[in-house]
Amino acid sequence: MKRHYFHLSSAILVLIGCLSPLAQAAGTLDKINNSKTIVMGVRDSSGALSYTLGDGKYTGFHVEICRKVIQDLEKRLKTSIKIEYQSVTSQNRLPLVQNGTVDIECGSTTNNATRQKDVAFAVTTYVEEVRIAVRADSNINSITQLANKKVATTTGTTSVQLLRKNERANGINFEEIFGKDHADSFLLLESGRADAFVMDGSILAGNIANAKNPKDFKIVGEVLSVEPIAIMIRKDDPEFKAAVDGTIKEMMKDGSIAKMYKQWFLEPIPPKGNRVGLELSENTKNAWANPNDKPAEDYAKK
Repeated sequence: MKRHYFHLSSAILVLIGCLSPLAQAAGTLDKINNSKTIVMGVRDSSGALSYTLGDGKYTGFHVEICRKVIQDLEKRLKTSIKIEYQSVTSQNRLPLVQNGTVDIECGSTTNNATRQKDVAFAVTTYVEEVRIAVRADSNINSITQLANKKVATTTGTTSVQLLRKNERANGINFEEIFGKDHADSFLLLESGRADAFVMDGSILAGNIANAKNPKDFKIVGEVLSVEPIAIMIRKDDPEFKAAVDGTIKEMMKDGSIAKMYKQWFLEPIPPKGNRVGLELSENTKNAWANPNDKPAEDYAKK
């Protein structure tokens, strides 16, 4: 009942924001300075990037990067800033940023050209590889082996289009089933209602790490897509983007983002103390060495 109430609340927030977009009247920095509050968009189950600990508490690689951004904003504005967490979904995250309900979205959002028409992205902090998760006792090892299988992914994500593209390219047909969030999609695999779950590798690994029996699952197959993941902010607000980018670039320069990556992807993480176990990729290293906000389409050209 509580979960259904939240989704209703989110829908109301989207509607209110569209009718009265508070952030449109002034820049985000002015909005934060006047209210002494920042609304951080967070995810309940986006692997080690952003997830809930329960009781309104959130953590993860992107959440902690955003907290560092906010610390720097406090120094800049010379005031304390209260963080309000707004749990978002794949479906409502863009409109909530667009209408000013969410000031900074710290989840697992792919930066692509279509989304750049509506929102802005900070410099890329993580380059994702989309993969396939299956049960460990499965004989599935490739996208081509998903023919006539039930394949889960999350509504509102780029993986939906990616699945359909692979269907056409490989001449195979499979039944798409959709979870309302990443935890729900993984549950489809865990409960046997899906034969595979296609999603960002970090999200797959994070959900497997927190499963009842992590050894029952494995990540297999070729890399289906390479996508830049970034913190999402309001469009046409260069002052706020410069502030967010400034903090992240400094973290890349002084090595603190690398230490944070190790903490969230290679060491035990709360609440269970499990390890995600994803080594730092060359693509992510390159993104840190050459900070940019290029969309996914640029990666596809390589």
